[in-house]
Amino acid sequence: MEKSPQTDWLIYCRPGFEQDCVQEALRQARMQKPVIAEQPLIQPCSGYVIVSLNDQSLNYHQLIFARQLVQLHHSISSLPERDRLTPILEVVSTLPGKFGTLWLEVPDTNEGKLVSNFTRRFQALLETALRRQGILEDQAQEMRNSLPRLHCFFPDKSSVLIGTSNLRNSADAIMGIVRQSMPAEAPSRSTMKLSEAIAVFMDRSQQARLLRQGMHAVDLGAAPGGWTWQLIKRGIRVTAVDNGPMKGPLANHPLVQHIRQDGFKFVPRKAVDWLVCDMVEKPSRVATLIGDWFAAGWCKHSIFNLKLPMKQRLTAIDSALGEIRKRLDEEGINYLMVAKQLYHDREEVTVFLTRTKQ
Repeated sequence: MEKSPQTDWLIYCRPGFEQDCVQEALRQARMQKPVIAEQPLIQPCSGYVIVSLNDQSLNYHQLIFARQLVQLHHSISSLPERDRLTPILEVVSTLPGKFGTLWLEVPDTNEGKLVSNFTRRFQALLETALRRQGILEDQAQEMRNSLPRLHCFFPDKSSVLIGTSNLRNSADAIMGIVRQSMPAEAPSRSTMKLSEAIAVFMDRSQQARLLRQGMHAVDLGAAPGGWTWQLIKRGIRVTAVDNGPMKGPLANHPLVQHIRQDGFKFVPRKAVDWLVCDMVEKPSRVATLIGDWFAAGWCKHSIFNLKLPMKQRLTAIDSALGEIRKRLDEEGINYLMVAKQLYHDREEVTVFLTRTKQ
């Protein structure tokens, strides 16, 4: 019997979630073909995993715990300290075709931060050499955007994993991280979670269409107001529901109506455009709440967080998302739902849910 071609996938993830990342990737692969090439070895808290498959493919957009998806072609485990450039060029020159972008990346760990000082210096040197050899495209932006990316991932200064990514099946951000800055006037750091979610789940045209001035949103568990702040800065009127106080400029903002009530008991007087929710609660309870809002027609779009348990995290997320799908399917609601563990998330997953036309 002819052996199936093996493909190695390099997947970045949040440190500490390597097991969840692998478990999810293997499950997706086994849905296509039950036998995988080999069971991967997991290095805890490394911020990345390598998964070897037969002829299965992986869909980045359907993976919750994956920050980035790279097809791994070569690894060099002992780069000479005095000349790291030559062995990398030798390997890259064996890859077919040209590349539009070169990304030098490191794990999102304390060790990775130390290596990033090296990669920042090394970037220009490697780019220049690759352009000189005609491997890295140096033409118009349109041409570069049609070519795959080249990734050089450095777990440490002496080793590198070399791979490529398809622009339509990967994250459009270095290290898979859409970084956000903390606005000085925002009342809490949680504001960056919603800001990142908007940037990841919606392109600019969708943001302009779905987050318009004059819309109305409800923020459940709003205090002290980090998520509400993201909405009002876009001109959206917010009903902020929380027994706790709103802080800073939100305490008396003309676009904010603060209702001191339990978010699970609040019922809107009329339907709104958006429901956002970042309450610390079991994912199953939040899932039921979200399903109730959509089934009742109280909102069109939602971004919400599901807090993860200490164990069986993928199982808990599967159950919560499955509950929402079942409820919406029973109600005959057409929808799009996407879930990701974002960079500014910790023990949680962010979900974007929107009604769609038939």
